[in-house]
Amino acid sequence: MSKPIFELVDNLPTSNMTTRALKALDFVVPGQWENLVGFENTIRAVTGEDDEELIQQIGDRAVYLYNDRSQAYQRALWLYQTIDSTGSALGAAALGNKIGEKVPLLGFLNRLTPKADKAQSLDLCLKVVVELVAFCQINGIPGDSIGDFVAALSDYSGESLMRMAALVCFDGLIPLGPDFLQKAQSTISGITPSRLEENQGFKSINDAIPGDDSQSKLNFINRSFDSVQGWMGGFVAEKGLTPQKVANNLQGFIEFSDDKLDYLAAFLDMSTNYYEHTGIQTLARRLIERASAEI
Repeated sequence: MSKPIFELVDNLPTSNMTTRALKALDFVVPGQWENLVGFENTIRAVTGEDDEELIQQIGDRAVYLYNDRSQAYQRALWLYQTIDSTGSALGAAALGNKIGEKVPLLGFLNRLTPKADKAQSLDLCLKVVVELVAFCQINGIPGDSIGDFVAALSDYSGESLMRMAALVCFDGLIPLGPDFLQKAQSTISGITPSRLEENQGFKSINDAIPGDDSQSKLNFINRSFDSVQGWMGGFVAEKGLTPQKVANNLQGFIEFSDDKLDYLAAFLDMSTNYYEHTGIQTLARRLIERASAEI
């Protein structure tokens, strides 16, 4: 069993590389993401309640729901955490004294290895699958409900919308360029089940992907990514996003040159855990909303 949900929310960082990277994306989804930290604080923000007794009841019910193994909340958290941990972390110690000042990417170049386009493309597709499956688990619907997920994307807001914005920017545009959708689709369409099995990200979340074998799981990944291309493409067009525009907004706290975007992508991959961070916030919100409704 994972840590209690209240502890996970209480221990979310208020300022680190992840929060700074996400705040740099405020220009993409203005005002959508607030870094809610603290379980009681989150209950107040989500419900608008200020009655201490009622807040306690909602918190207790949310904790109960999270602990209920017949629900899939802990499984969803595991997915968020696992897809983030597949990249090797630079470690908090290496960056601990850098919070609040610019981090020179040059100093980390010897520790960074940019992923090849195919590996990066597959990572992007797997993160889409994690978002889809976690969405289904949090909402208590079958894990292969692609249509329900795609329909819900238009209603995404808050930390969930920020997570998708970060996915598009940090795992799509910066490492793969403006044609990231075509590159990812080409990769996932051309990969074989045996090659898929060699991917560390796939190995980590294999059991959670719908399908009886690697071929059927690959088919599901294909269908999942294909289903979100319209939303992602529309999101990029609507926001006028380019790799350079995203990178420019990161210049506030990372020093790098424009010809090092592949290294910037590797740095973000290794020094942030935006899926886990916003995933915990999404879980807390859903649990609190359900608990409040039930009470």
